[in-house]
Amino acid sequence: MEKKRLRVVFNAPVVLIFAFICLIVTVLWTSRGSMIGMKYFMTYKSSTSDPLTYVRAIGHVFGHSGWEHLIGNMSFILLLGPILEEKYESDTLVFVILLTAVATSVINALVFPGVAVMGASGVVFAFILLTSFTEFHDGEIPLTFILIALIYIGREVYNGIAVTDNVSQLGHIIGGSVGALIGYFLNKKPAGQK
Repeated sequence: MEKKRLRVVFNAPVVLIFAFICLIVTVLWTSRGSMIGMKYFMTYKSSTSDPLTYVRAIGHVFGHSGWEHLIGNMSFILLLGPILEEKYESDTLVFVILLTAVATSVINALVFPGVAVMGASGVVFAFILLTSFTEFHDGEIPLTFILIALIYIGREVYNGIAVTDNVSQLGHIIGGSVGALIGYFLNKKPAGQK
């Protein structure tokens, strides 16, 4: 009897490519200085006639302020992402990431025009809330979703009001909202279907 060899598989391409891009951007950010990050990987209110505004609207989710920021976000992305990519497929996960990035960028520019944000925390929150819908059935609200929403979103609302720090609670709330809405609509069955 021949023994099977263990092999490494590229199991979640969107998640792995996303994590790899974040790693490369963080290496550039920490080794080349903040100009690269500010120009391409940090979103803030800027002119809609500037093409880089649109690059930053998506690029900011790849930028991280340092290794601790990157490791914290990638821990969740690499844990939750493969589960989501298997259940919802790669194109859906790309949509979640892009929608979270653009929504965060636009809303941040409107609500906090003087604040720049970067990082994949909004994507992390989208993944967390989307994961809570993996066992969703039409006509039911999973208790896990309610608890996750209360814990994660509730904490961000509290921190946004009571804590002064460099964390974008708004980005977390937007990401969580995107994940919850997409999770609900992806798992909602058409009327009459059981």
